[in-house]
Amino acid sequence: MKIVRLFAHRVDLPLVEGSYKWSGGKSVSVFDSTIVGVETSDGLIGYGEVCPLGPFYLPAYAEGVRCGLRELAPHLLGMDPRELGKLNSQMDAALKGHPYVKSGIDMACWDILGKATGLPVCVLMGGRYGESVRLYRAISQVAPDAMAANVASYREQGYPRFQLKVGGDPDIDIQRIRAARAVLKPTDRLVADANTGWTQHEAMRVVRAVSDLDVYIEQPCLTYEECLAVRRNTALPFVLDENIDGLDVLLRAKQDLAMDVVNLKISKLGGLTKTRQVRDLCVSMGIAMTLEDSWGGDITTAAIAHLAHSTPEPFRFTSTDFNSYVTVSTAQGAPQRDNGFMSASDAPGLGISPRMDVLGPRVVDIS
Repeated sequence: MKIVRLFAHRVDLPLVEGSYKWSGGKSVSVFDSTIVGVETSDGLIGYGEVCPLGPFYLPAYAEGVRCGLRELAPHLLGMDPRELGKLNSQMDAALKGHPYVKSGIDMACWDILGKATGLPVCVLMGGRYGESVRLYRAISQVAPDAMAANVASYREQGYPRFQLKVGGDPDIDIQRIRAARAVLKPTDRLVADANTGWTQHEAMRVVRAVSDLDVYIEQPCLTYEECLAVRRNTALPFVLDENIDGLDVLLRAKQDLAMDVVNLKISKLGGLTKTRQVRDLCVSMGIAMTLEDSWGGDITTAAIAHLAHSTPEPFRFTSTDFNSYVTVSTAQGAPQRDNGFMSASDAPGLGISPRMDVLGPRVVDIS
């Protein structure tokens, strides 16, 4: 089996709520997603998806995915897509860095491997743990009362965990956290995610002001060192996200006891292959994980579900169903939320079938 063609479609994903806002006044109303296809000499086609959270979140942007595919594709033609380690080594040799560009290709090749073996990706990635995957809901940054109302509304829909977008004015953020926690039950989990938005002294003020609450603090500051300083001055459980972009910093964070939970995003790490490597190391070190991606639709949600379902439950803090945030469905067979949980498909590969009428014409096509 050989790769004979790589192609991509560009799809706009408007948000159900109209916009999504987080730290620093950043917001997005329509996500620019790239659906990646890998075609083989055996006639199998695998699909992946890459959807950056705008060009101002991580070092990634939507058009960069398509440009990167044009650069990488000629180096991958003729390779066996089932040899995922070899494939990733070739991508790293052909294009230094830019892990998000490689993510969709790697995801599509996992889809091919599953179809070739007749097995779901979660089985190939370690096995299916449990019947479903617990979800969180990200709460866009608005006024405290409105955020609390949104938390209450999504809790009624069955979500047991919430990621509150803070990282703005510390005084208002303190109100946001208190208002949101007040509408939740003791068994619910609340994460105050600053997305690097606070300076160190602002973060210190916030963690001290909410020290009496049951709340997790996620990525309060831009740098690892600033986050570590805050971590060492609070007893609240701590999550790192943006700083954890490889094994080296993960091992450093473990040595420093810098976190209780780590957020693993598939495209940030370069695909399912490398995310599984980090995931397995976290399991061996006893670190719980949020398993997700930067954003996306049905195909990304399917990949998240398979990654999460193949993770032992004690280390599976939460995941999310990005396809429920957007108004466009790009594939049949994707996981759907069921009272705050979702399940990976039992079908081979990712278990999805793209809606070609939605994807439209190819914007990249290399053979």
